[in-house]
Amino acid sequence: MNIQTNISLKQYNTFGIDVSAKYLFAFSSSDDLQYLLSDQSFKNQEKLVLGGGSNILFTRNINALVLKNEIGGIELIEETENHFLVKAGAGVVWHDFVIYCIQKGYAGIENLALIPGNVGASPMQNIGAYGVEIKDVFHSLEAIHLSDNKKVTITKSECDFGYRESVFKHSYKNQFVITSVVFQLNKKPEFHFSYGSIKEELDRLQIHDLSINAIAQAVMNIRRSKLPDPKIIGNAGSFFKNPEIDSSFFNELKNSFPQIVGYANDSEMIKVAAGWLIENCGWKGYRAGDAGCHDKQALVLVNFGKASGNEIFDLSEKIIESVKNKFGIELQREVNIY
Repeated sequence: MNIQTNISLKQYNTFGIDVSAKYLFAFSSSDDLQYLLSDQSFKNQEKLVLGGGSNILFTRNINALVLKNEIGGIELIEETENHFLVKAGAGVVWHDFVIYCIQKGYAGIENLALIPGNVGASPMQNIGAYGVEIKDVFHSLEAIHLSDNKKVTITKSECDFGYRESVFKHSYKNQFVITSVVFQLNKKPEFHFSYGSIKEELDRLQIHDLSINAIAQAVMNIRRSKLPDPKIIGNAGSFFKNPEIDSSFFNELKNSFPQIVGYANDSEMIKVAAGWLIENCGWKGYRAGDAGCHDKQALVLVNFGKASGNEIFDLSEKIIESVKNKFGIELQREVNIY
């Protein structure tokens, strides 16, 4: 086993925060992971599972065994009249998986193109964009329990999916390492293009015959125009969730702020655009030292170079306070804080 000690995690998180881990173990198979977990010397050591590092903000050195998931592989495991069941290793880069499925004609995740991170994190966060969430295409996953080192299969009903939520952020938190995910993708596409500015982008591209490739291209164009590349400017994408409030409260706010942006959802709640709230509190383009708020999308906090995790966290605290004071809405972080 190649276990590294006191190693910098700067290259392993998209914010580019330079903290160190007591131990780091990169594994590319479930067997390798189980072999490590059977080692009694690490039985009582705190563990942190790390995938693409795109949804995490480190605020301190990590006195733990960091398990870097690099399990690869994509395979078609079943085909039915209407669906493809596709299995992907948890270490596969999410966008690479999306492109692979588009090339194969597997429909359902084209709206989720260019979301940073790896496949294993997708059900944990129930990632979503432009009217589509993982719960819409999720079938099951395989995982290893950190305590008893046993392989388990977890089904959709067991995941308890919600808006950017799953059982892995609550009762199953820090208990499992996801090793692979199975998705139920469609043979006949169901196009989602009315959400956000997808239709406008399709019109701009003069695309009239819809395809999953066209939808993905429109989504990628939109995301690239608004969101910074973490390879250039450190960030974790959307830092906050879009808050959900009841319609009566939304109507009250609309009387005072006619331009407020919100969308009705299935639960009869209104999902308010967190980026709009933050921008209208004056944070868009803000910078203090190397911690700031992106100048094209206020929802994205950025590290311009040498910001510490605490500096970015403190900025998020100030944003939360200002939004609550002005709108009476308390933002929730989407990014995990360590």
